[in-house]
Amino acid sequence: MINAVTINAGGRISAFPHFWEVVFGSGRAILTLRESYRRDLNAIKKITDFKYVRFHAILHDEVGIYRENDQGQASYNFTYVDQIYDGLLKGHVRPFVELSFMPRQLAARNVEHPFWYKPITAVPKRWHLWEELVYEFAKHLIIRYGADEVAQWYFEVWNEPNLDFWSGTPKEATYYKLYERTARAIKRVDRRLRVGGPATAQAAWVDRFIAYCVKRKVPLDFISTHVYGNDSERDVLGTGQNVSSGDMVIHAARKVYDQVKASARPDLPIHWTEVNATYLNDVSVTDSPFMGPWLARTIRQCDGLVTTLAYWAMSDVFEEQGVPTKPFYGGYGLMAVGNIPKAAYNAFKLLHLLGTERISVRSSNALATRRPDGSLAIAVWNYVAPEKPGSVKRIKLVIKGLKWAHRLLIHVLDSEHGSPLATWVEMGKPPWPTRKQQARLRAAAKLGPPEKVFVSKGSISSATFELQPHSLVLVEAVSSRSAARFTERHARS
Repeated sequence: MINAVTINAGGRISAFPHFWEVVFGSGRAILTLRESYRRDLNAIKKITDFKYVRFHAILHDEVGIYRENDQGQASYNFTYVDQIYDGLLKGHVRPFVELSFMPRQLAARNVEHPFWYKPITAVPKRWHLWEELVYEFAKHLIIRYGADEVAQWYFEVWNEPNLDFWSGTPKEATYYKLYERTARAIKRVDRRLRVGGPATAQAAWVDRFIAYCVKRKVPLDFISTHVYGNDSERDVLGTGQNVSSGDMVIHAARKVYDQVKASARPDLPIHWTEVNATYLNDVSVTDSPFMGPWLARTIRQCDGLVTTLAYWAMSDVFEEQGVPTKPFYGGYGLMAVGNIPKAAYNAFKLLHLLGTERISVRSSNALATRRPDGSLAIAVWNYVAPEKPGSVKRIKLVIKGLKWAHRLLIHVLDSEHGSPLATWVEMGKPPWPTRKQQARLRAAAKLGPPEKVFVSKGSISSATFELQPHSLVLVEAVSSRSAARFTERHARS
């Protein structure tokens, strides 16, 4: 059976901002000082031109910001803060600042989260000391980087306070207190600084949080929250309805969008500051080609409902469960340990080629776009749940309405193209690959050259190809001259 996907190049269009490649998540603040982290950041910047990165624990003791003397007087040390943010800005990436966690000397209780680096989740012992820490932190950033620069950053208050990252009792009420005092401290420094929350897991609290801020006239510049594909229906939607892991993100996105639109602040931007197909370490998901169709499908579904969608995470330079013991363990990153691109990296690389205008198409497995130069970029995929084998789909792509001679460039991402996982398995799954093995894995991660189909002027374009389960195809319809330039660039890269 052949599945036809027909694109009308002159069909109805809508704006299509690249909301999925504006912000990326990553581990914790201190990791950004490592060469391996910065190497991965630069690699992902190159293929996506992303603008912001978010990470935990800028206020953790290992960053060294906060200290009290024997008399309980606070002092601040911004040495590592400066190195962290200098490094990001040098790479042309701005911070999406997550204000967390509690410095140990400032905590009311010594409550440690189970993460390997043991962040403190307690409320402050004295709220005015927390406010002054936030104020001095923001003031220092203004002094070092300038108000015009820092006004382009985001300040998100805490991380997932509805889970075990926040030990206030009751959770919601004490978080609102934390948010209010933090937001007012930031605005004392400069009214232009952008602050938001509630930074919850499972799309929680958003409607009540907005209502609280409106009632008390608390500064609120954006909404932030999180969702993962394997979050439960009960936790995200408050119902027992059966929602697949492939559809959980869109259900959460629709819920929050509707809550914001129904609120007294309907124009608030919505930043999803953590999103992935799973919060578990699952090799068959985050290390595999499955992420290609999952990502394309999620982008198609969430278009128009979100401001940004921050993939968690950028890199497997990541230590929440400890130091990684092998390159492929189901880590969240686009890059495996050793600067090895995963299939997810190549999914972002291909989807970056999509245009800035979306063309209407009658298919739930395709996304058609037009680029500023008039060329087209079309994603087609074979999404299958990771636990299912699926079947091969035969696709006939038909493009009508192009008025110039052109070529179709067909890029393929699947288990044999752009994924190093099978090669690592063939090697015997070495936990610490040699440098030669790492080079081989990087070679296996490269996307091959695209297949080229020439189409004469005035003709209807068509191409027939097979989609393996968990595969993504990106088709470019470009002028013959542009295709020649692309081929020459590819040969050089």
